[in-house]
Amino acid sequence: MEDLKGFDKVVWQVEEVKETDSFVSLKLSYLSEDMEEGFPGNLKTNVTYTLHKDNSLDVLYEVTTDKTTIVNLTQHSYFNLSGSFSELILDHEVAIDADKFVPVDPKLIPLGELASVQDTPFDFRKARLVGNAINADNEQIKLGSGYDHCWVLNSQEKGYRLVANAYHSKSGRLMEVFTDQPGMQLYTGNFLDGTLPVPGCGTYAKRSGLCFETQHYPDSPNQPQFPSTTLEPGKKYITKTTFKFSTK
Repeated sequence: MEDLKGFDKVVWQVEEVKETDSFVSLKLSYLSEDMEEGFPGNLKTNVTYTLHKDNSLDVLYEVTTDKTTIVNLTQHSYFNLSGSFSELILDHEVAIDADKFVPVDPKLIPLGELASVQDTPFDFRKARLVGNAINADNEQIKLGSGYDHCWVLNSQEKGYRLVANAYHSKSGRLMEVFTDQPGMQLYTGNFLDGTLPVPGCGTYAKRSGLCFETQHYPDSPNQPQFPSTTLEPGKKYITKTTFKFSTK
């Protein structure tokens, strides 16, 4: 059986690099051939990263297919606003504009329901320290060994909007997250074990990074009540997420 190889482990083609006085961008492309990893259709994918002068980073996805298929792309970048991955992210204040989240089973697969964040460790509607409830006596927290869940973002009808932010008071660094997606997975590095190397030196320790993965809800193809992730021929999947950095 051929080994499955995700988009994070394939070689992407550099299509275009643009630079002006206000931004620099890099456009990458990859053709996932029909039935690669079991997905039908020749999927043409472009991802454009644009760094603006105001310290915002846009991630733009553009995808087409020649057969009906499933698409739900995101990225798994780790952020640590202290500036050092030798520091833990428990002292980061996080806010997420979401009234609900997606509970999971012991294998971290969604149960198919949406649960209220009210009176739970998942309520980030007001900024709170990541470390405040990451070890709470809560079934969902225990299943994820911390936060590894998808939040159901509010104001989905508005499209591209501010949905979350993270703040590190010691450094004063602030990161704001904008997206047009309905969901966002917050992952707190619970399964990092000190074996993954950090570029330059050292390794990533448990809870030394935060991921803000904007996306549709996981397992959507198997949950008909979730927003559809189906892409038809002749249609274009296009979505944008921005990470904007500043200080306060």
